[in-house]
Amino acid sequence: MRRSRAGEEAESAVPDEGKKLAAHRALVDRVLNGEGRASPELRARAFDNVAIPPSLHALIDKVATRQGQVTDADFAVAKASGFSEDQLFELVIAAAVGQSARLYEAGLAALAEATVNGEAE
Repeated sequence: MRRSRAGEEAESAVPDEGKKLAAHRALVDRVLNGEGRASPELRARAFDNVAIPPSLHALIDKVATRQGQVTDADFAVAKASGFSEDQLFELVIAAAVGQSARLYEAGLAALAEATVNGEAE
């Protein structure tokens, strides 16, 4: 893969990109694999916003896609189905970090493509 001069300049202008990427990866790893009340499998589902149990679907989907529409009722449904506040906190964090990770990675991919194609000049 050939890097453009603009890409090299952008890389040298932001020397901490490797640190940022490492911090991002550490955050994702902690959310998915760290200790918690919610199972790692359920946190991964919330992170990916896929295969969410029906009692959590509205809450997790809204956190990932329509944050301004989350209501107390969404939490009430999840709590009524047996999830603790600690579990719900972890799942909401997993959903939010998952969505932000998808956006971050899409942005990095777009930047890399633009840099390779010389569009960043």
